[in-house]
Amino acid sequence: MIKARILNASLLGKALVAFITLGATLGISSCNFLNVDDSFNMTMQYDSVFSNKYNIERYVWATAASFPNESSIFGGNYTPGPFATDEGFFRSWGTSEYHGMAYVLGYVSPTNLYDMNTWNSMYIIIRKANTIFARMHEATDMTTLERLQLSGYVRFMRAYAYYHMAVKYGPVVLIGEEPLENNEAPAYYNRARSTFDETCDYICAELEAAARDLPMPEQIAVTNFGRPHKAAALGLVARLRLIQASPLYNPSPGNPAAAIYFGTWKRSADGENYISQTYNEQKWADAALAAKKVMEMGIFSLYTSKRVSDTPPLPATVSAADFPDGAGNIDPFRSYSDMFTGEAVAARNPEYVWGRNSTVVQDYTRHSFPGAAYGGYNGLGVTQKVVDAYRMVDGRDIHDSSPEYPYQTTGTIGSNTTFSGYQLRSNVHNMYVNREMRFYASIGYSGRLWTCNSTSDNGAKNVIVTYDISGNAGKNIAMTSTTSNYPITGYVLTKYIHPDDAWGGAAAQRLQKNFPIIRYAEILLSYAEALNNLTRDYTYDDPLTGNTYNITRDKNEIARAFNQVRYRAGLPGLTAAELDDPRQVQALIERERLVEFLFEDRRYYDVRRWGKYEETENQLIMGMNTDASGDAYYTIVPVNDAYARNRVVDRKLVLLPLELNEVRKAPSLDQNPGWQD
Repeated sequence: MIKARILNASLLGKALVAFITLGATLGISSCNFLNVDDSFNMTMQYDSVFSNKYNIERYVWATAASFPNESSIFGGNYTPGPFATDEGFFRSWGTSEYHGMAYVLGYVSPTNLYDMNTWNSMYIIIRKANTIFARMHEATDMTTLERLQLSGYVRFMRAYAYYHMAVKYGPVVLIGEEPLENNEAPAYYNRARSTFDETCDYICAELEAAARDLPMPEQIAVTNFGRPHKAAALGLVARLRLIQASPLYNPSPGNPAAAIYFGTWKRSADGENYISQTYNEQKWADAALAAKKVMEMGIFSLYTSKRVSDTPPLPATVSAADFPDGAGNIDPFRSYSDMFTGEAVAARNPEYVWGRNSTVVQDYTRHSFPGAAYGGYNGLGVTQKVVDAYRMVDGRDIHDSSPEYPYQTTGTIGSNTTFSGYQLRSNVHNMYVNREMRFYASIGYSGRLWTCNSTSDNGAKNVIVTYDISGNAGKNIAMTSTTSNYPITGYVLTKYIHPDDAWGGAAAQRLQKNFPIIRYAEILLSYAEALNNLTRDYTYDDPLTGNTYNITRDKNEIARAFNQVRYRAGLPGLTAAELDDPRQVQALIERERLVEFLFEDRRYYDVRRWGKYEETENQLIMGMNTDASGDAYYTIVPVNDAYARNRVVDRKLVLLPLELNEVRKAPSLDQNPGWQD
């Protein structure tokens, strides 16, 4: 058996220190993906890697540690993340965190990607994977089965490296099985980029091939949580096929985003369009099939917590049938919240198609906690757009609320209320009453009770936090502590915060956090979206299983997938009238994804693939009036901050640029549109 964990740098660092050091002695000193001399310049030491299976295995897992941490959504080298979208806002940014703010402010350039440049490091992984494939046979002590198992991981690793580049940069340079030789003429390394369709097709084929040799999720030990498996590979296929089918890369008659953004972007070597300018509806069927294959594995379901005595009654608009046909037997608040706070055991969560433990998420909860006496940094803001997207508890929009569950912009609740262990104190404004359960699980608002149960300091627990200008976590308090960290939108993210978590006071502790790289909720909504975009039937024959798949816009299938996400949140499902209108279904899916995947790094990619990046980002960042107190605070206003006013909306920002040095060294390597200057 292979005894290692992929994509968990902390454990790798402890278990593989010696071999990671060997990797360093192999000369990985340059970031240029075209310069192979630096990776393989010590032949004798390198040959020793392939002398036995023990060395090969450890070399594979040490290579895996080079992948970015998927949970580094707040900064780091993975992604622009939530702060490069309309879901988050932070009043500061730096060279090591909150790169999304630098991105939307126009500071990112081909000469400075603020540590988000993973193009080079991914090609180092790809070259290593190709070399492992080419030389694995040299280990004569490795059995056929062991070689097959390790090949599955290496193939996944290579495809995953390409995936990282494709979603951030678009078309990649596909080098196939070549490990890239040393000391060749410059022309050997001058490779052109493939088209986006070629890129996606190759990655998906490789992931599907890897899936055949990878173990099932239940075969992964709890101690190896984070290691990829069949479902991780197939889940990435489902995600990438959906991106490939979406309007940014597949211009539909009603949404010509691909033409608008990429119509004139052609490969300089032969004039080929990097992004297809011809609509192909079958790409949606391909995406639906990919999601369906994950669903048919029969091992995933949405995480739910059972209804208990303090679970609130369901509104009459919500089906009382047992889940997944309704919400009658579940606690909607706990069912959503427990996945993220650390309450649920992530390694055995049936919703986690793929996930990982995350000290990053745990550390960044501190940025949501109120500052000064409570040990937090008090600035991880959520926008008013997100807050307003949450529905009322009966499923109505806030602008169309019912008399039974009204949305009111004046007054307070007036009395303490408790449901599902969550407390609403009497001072809470009526804007935050009668809202759906995901709102309470995710949003910290003025007047919210912070329990902080783990601290033994009574002055730092059970605190009602207020964000008006004179509040205990407002602007005035922040300024007196020589920092401008306060939630200028009037909201912070609480999605990953457990009631026991605390940062201030004696004995303050936090529960271990995890991060869902792929959730089953994403698979369900992707399936519904893909089916919704079909106008005719598609038939697929699977030669491996002998199964035949009929993919069509089946309204019952769309409802079955979509409604599970709604029911788990305690909301009503789709109506017959909504299902009859594909445009309305698409709009509902887009809104659902904003709320369901808040701060899970999906929004940045969603608004781009939908071709709505400019539409969503051109809207003002709105929030509460944090420069006021009393009733005036509860006025929705544009955020009064230079970073909010100076946000840049530019079509080139749909993709990150390639590093300028890479483009200069390879004449055939075309830069992404808009970044040529």
